Amino acid sequence: MPNLKLQKRLASDVLGVGKNKIWLDPNETTQVGLANSRNEIRKLVSNGLIIAKPVTGHSMGRTRAFHEARSNGRHRGYGKRKGTANARMPVQTLWMRRQRVLRRVLSKYREQGKIDKHLYHTLYKEAKGNAFKHKRAVIEHIIKAKAQALREKNLKTEAEARRARNKAARDRRAQRIIEKRQTLLQE
Repeated sequence: MPNLKLQKRLASDVLGVGKNKIWLDPNETTQVGLANSRNEIRKLVSNGLIIAKPVTGHSMGRTRAFHEARSNGRHRGYGKRKGTANARMPVQTLWMRRQRVLRRVLSKYREQGKIDKHLYHTLYKEAKGNAFKHKRAVIEHIIKAKAQALREKNLKTEAEARRARNKAARDRRAQRIIEKRQTLLQE
């Protein structure tokens, strides 16, 4: 069997791949062994006696499965952690995210007319003061505040109506007393 080291080297150079990726036809070793120039190697390549092996793939199956498991909360225990909790997810970042969410909700509600500028301002300050844990808490607070305001408004109108009714009753009573006195004086 001839030594095909030269042919392998030339073929790797011609095809632009590594020597390990070159396949020489084992049935045609004599013909391949006679080729000692790049031109002859090119001819053998075109005839199919010398082939560049395909690139070996690299399966992502295990990686995909691992990432799927991590998304489900596996492989995230104390033994896997390298940094502090603050290094892994900074408190500052969480704060900024939460503030942006809350402020976006407040500005959207103000634009839609669901809250007035006064309530907006108080809620903005409360959000800055860490009064709300998340978006839902703000929305629930707004609903309660609006219900409370409506209740107070109804109570106010009822009180005004009661005062007006009482005033009218007092006026009628005073009028009756005046009429009674006038009738007594006339008799």
